[in-house]
Amino acid sequence: MLANLLDHDLEGLAAFCERLGEKRFRATQLFRWIHQKGASNFDDMTDLARPLREKLRGVAQVQPLAVNTEQRSADGTIKWLFDVGGGDAVEAVFIPESDRGTLCISSQAGCAVGCRFCSTGHQGFSRNLSTGEIVAQLWYAEHFLRRHLQRDERVITNVVMMGMGEPLQNYAALVPALRVMLDDHAYGLSRRRVTVSTSGVVPMMERLARDCPVALAVSLHAPNDSLRDNLVPLNRKYPLHELLQTCVAYLDHAPRDF
Repeated sequence: MLANLLDHDLEGLAAFCERLGEKRFRATQLFRWIHQKGASNFDDMTDLARPLREKLRGVAQVQPLAVNTEQRSADGTIKWLFDVGGGDAVEAVFIPESDRGTLCISSQAGCAVGCRFCSTGHQGFSRNLSTGEIVAQLWYAEHFLRRHLQRDERVITNVVMMGMGEPLQNYAALVPALRVMLDDHAYGLSRRRVTVSTSGVVPMMERLARDCPVALAVSLHAPNDSLRDNLVPLNRKYPLHELLQTCVAYLDHAPRDF
């Protein structure tokens, strides 16, 4: 099976290149072609030597997600439904504003948290998305929008992990995806412009503070434990006092002014 290069952050891609017998700097070239230029065909990567391009064709691919549907509104908002296989689909939404372009992306097909008010929670949990499936939503949206708007510069300035799923319950795939978003050789987003939304998975909030401290949004939905226990079942495991203590501690690592 061909390796999907969207699954790798820059360090992972460098390790992949080394396994092919290539120098680590080739990863930076590949990373720029894939994420900055939107290339998925190795033949388009003209500053890579022909033998390397031929080698890559035999072992790797840049695998985008198929678009099931696209919906546009008069204000420029676009919602895509991406096919992730096995009968599952996930949503991403682009929201344009005068001073920014925000993309809301998904981390799971379905969700296991089961918040009472959430339509995704009512669908149940199917599976975690891979790093490549998370990144592919941004990859597709950014390069579609550049073509659609006829712009060479970056269109998406902010990413929010507020689509389908609880991002911190897919931690192993989430963190490499965040690193791709932040990398200057890829999308070059600042930490305060990448937001992870969580219902309050306290241990993973603590890990995120150490591993990749981007902006954090916590969905409270209630001012006390009795109500939140009913609305957000995860509160029975991580009650409000524990959650709020973790939020305060996170601020020591968080990007400034997020």
